[in-house]
Amino acid sequence: MKKQFTEAEKVISLEKENAKLREEKQKLLDELAYFRRAFFGRKSERYLPEDPDQLKLDFQGMEELPEEKEVREEPQTITYTRVHKKATPAKPVRMALDPGLRREVTVIEPENIPEGSKCIGEEITERLEYTPGEFWVKRLERKKYALPREAGVIIAGLPTQVLPRSNAGASLLAHLLVSKYQDHLPFYRQIEIFKRQGTHLAASTVNGWFTETIKLLTPLYETLRKEVLSSGYIQIDESTIPVVDKDKPGATVKAYHWIVHAPIRKLLFFHYDKGSRAQRVAVSILKDFKGALQSDGYGAYTIYENKQDVLLLGCWAHVRRKFENALKNDTVRADYALKQIRMLYDLEYDMKQDGLSVEEIKQRREEKAYPIIKSFEKWLDENYRKVLPQSLIGKAIAYAYTIYPRLGRYVLDGRYNIDNNLAENGVRPLALGRKNYLFCGNHDAAEHTAIIYSLLGTCKLNNVNPTEWLTDVLNRINEQKVNELSELLPMNWAEKMTQV
Repeated sequence: MKKQFTEAEKVISLEKENAKLREEKQKLLDELAYFRRAFFGRKSERYLPEDPDQLKLDFQGMEELPEEKEVREEPQTITYTRVHKKATPAKPVRMALDPGLRREVTVIEPENIPEGSKCIGEEITERLEYTPGEFWVKRLERKKYALPREAGVIIAGLPTQVLPRSNAGASLLAHLLVSKYQDHLPFYRQIEIFKRQGTHLAASTVNGWFTETIKLLTPLYETLRKEVLSSGYIQIDESTIPVVDKDKPGATVKAYHWIVHAPIRKLLFFHYDKGSRAQRVAVSILKDFKGALQSDGYGAYTIYENKQDVLLLGCWAHVRRKFENALKNDTVRADYALKQIRMLYDLEYDMKQDGLSVEEIKQRREEKAYPIIKSFEKWLDENYRKVLPQSLIGKAIAYAYTIYPRLGRYVLDGRYNIDNNLAENGVRPLALGRKNYLFCGNHDAAEHTAIIYSLLGTCKLNNVNPTEWLTDVLNRINEQKVNELSELLPMNWAEKMTQV
């Protein structure tokens, strides 16, 4: 006969079962805490050291990471394209310049004209130029002289042109590039604007000019890269850019630009590697870098904890965003975390307002910021076992705790920033551009975008007028010696201009 339980007995049974479940839950939480500590925690010490000077100062580690060795040993794929020359190559048809446009004439006389020579004509070269609101033509008239006693003809040499096989002047090319990549006006919109002003340019012509101009600027871009990577402190970040998928007409794939920023020297460059965000790209960019490297918590950078002569710094802004996202999930914990982070940022703001020196900043951080950082780490350690790992608050705590040693290292040097925001600011033009020209047509276009964004971005960091800078650089770069290209970088160019 089945035993009948009274209501009181049922309650007692449920309470016992509930207690047993609570005990099992706590056991699972303890096990989870153990494994999370084993995975995320530091083996040598549980918390950051009491003395901030004991943080990673010696830059110890491996001279070459295994990942770097793999990159160096990757076989180089060499492809050959056989070009068959046409028997009668088509001659490009150059666009005739509107005769109604204002002409600015420069007459160039040959040097050392022998006495008795007679002017027999002139060679005309015209370039379409642009001053905001006006197209005009730069007309070069090179006088030709017949030498006495029928000894031949002399003519002045043609000055080096920006693009020898086109009639685009430097000021027009500069306007096109700055309008697209800083003011975010796609070429087709600019062409429509020009058409309303009475000047008709074909889209294919403008795209051709752009491609040739980027080729001209590529050595300067490579010079900029070397300058950034020779800096002792850099920040790195990645941003998406849609690129047309050649295998799926009309569709785009999510590709990535990498941005590397040198905060102290006010330099940056963008890098594009077939749109990849893989760790191998970071390794190829940073393989020769020595110094402090600041990034978010992306796992691709973790290997640099083990790299000799590299100090890996974290970003408090990314930690703050994680806790802001968790406010509705766990208000009490998220609010506490945000208050601790706010104290660190308030201290940075006060030091900036006080105009402290680098050494004074370091000292103030050690005295006031580091105790907050140590206390916050212990709070993270105590609370990550009490939250669900997949909850927003759980993810925020795990994210911060995983990279915590990096987060404390900014106190080591008054030149280091508390976050990676300056690098992210460099990405903003890329984000604004995406909203206007929507995508890049192919990988080559995305790589060209990286080059021009690098140069114009460095102009912006140094408060250099990009149109004036680019116009002057395009006029000079063909004649500039390779070992003197750094003189054309925006900050050096601006310094030289102030001395003139």
